[in-house]
Amino acid sequence: MAEEGQVISCHTVESWSEQLQKGIAAKKLIVVDFTASWCPPCKLMSPILSELAKKLPAVIFLKVDVDELKSVAEEWAVEAMPTFVLTKEGKVLERIVGAKKDELQLAVEKHATTVENATTANA
Repeated sequence: MAEEGQVISCHTVESWSEQLQKGIAAKKLIVVDFTASWCPPCKLMSPILSELAKKLPAVIFLKVDVDELKSVAEEWAVEAMPTFVLTKEGKVLERIVGAKKDELQLAVEKHATTVENATTANA
């Protein structure tokens, strides 16, 4: 299990399901990076995702290689790489297709702030 502030790579359907369920149970924002090893834009986005993970430890960042976990990519209707899916409590909040650094950062920060405010309000 990776520490907070890291991107967690899911290499099996079991690890994917486990990480997803942990995030849902913890009511945390989950950012899923659907990627491929042969995809140059995916490689460009990888360090950006790592930086976001360090900056926002309350958010869970998962990485799924679409060639490794085809069934997961199909289940989430991923047709292009990279695709980023932001989800919370089992609901998709936003999808970003392509290496759109600024759009991804804004979306993650927007939804992370919403999550943190809701958590603070419930405390």
